Amino acid sequence: MDGVPSHCDRRRVSAPLLTVYWRQQTMLHWRYPARAVQPLLPQGLVVDEFDGSAWVSLTPLVMACAQGLGLVPLPRHTFLETNLRTYVRLDNGDSGLWFFSLDVTTPLMLTARAVGVPYQLADLSFTTDGVDRRHTGRRRHGDATYELTVRQGGFIDQAPLDKWLTCRWAAYTHHAGRLWQTRVQHEPWRFRRGAILTMKQSLTHAAGLEPPQTEPLVHTSPGVGPVRIGWPHPVTGPKGA
Repeated sequence: MDGVPSHCDRRRVSAPLLTVYWRQQTMLHWRYPARAVQPLLPQGLVVDEFDGSAWVSLTPLVMACAQGLGLVPLPRHTFLETNLRTYVRLDNGDSGLWFFSLDVTTPLMLTARAVGVPYQLADLSFTTDGVDRRHTGRRRHGDATYELTVRQGGFIDQAPLDKWLTCRWAAYTHHAGRLWQTRVQHEPWRFRRGAILTMKQSLTHAAGLEPPQTEPLVHTSPGVGPVRIGWPHPVTGPKGA
């Protein structure tokens, strides 16, 4: 098992590019062979493993924007997002997330494609009665879809795997031959354990992954915020430099 503490060392984001709130997260985490994930990563990133396995997570959520460009207020804007991600590290040991896809209901976020963030427009929905949550999504370009219903249990004391999956304070993108790192800062998560009632999805297939072969670990959360998202900065030089 890889050590957990290094993933939980938060770093302050002093001058955020964007401040948001993440609400109503549902997280499905699948175990994968590292050899199935590594070919999908850019040069410079390696699979981060827990107990000898890579992990891939599907995460629908509600996002509310609060501030942009430091302290500039943004128009009140709440939208849905669904991301598919895996867990990675640099050669120097810095760990974070690699997003295979980020589906959103607003074009506001598409400007982040400029540094390689794989946002795509999608028709997403979320409903809940306070116990059961239902998420659906259909990408506007392509045939990637999902339907998911999860029943929430009680709040949990987080085990090492729970912390390893969720104590992540950076994300990586690839653009113009470089790897870019974006740091985030927020308070610790509070999680409930969840149970899947219904699920079908093709997001993993669209990302180039084989269908999951195991049942997922399921978390739900009321959310965290404010989330301070830093400015992207390059961590590798242009290819061939």
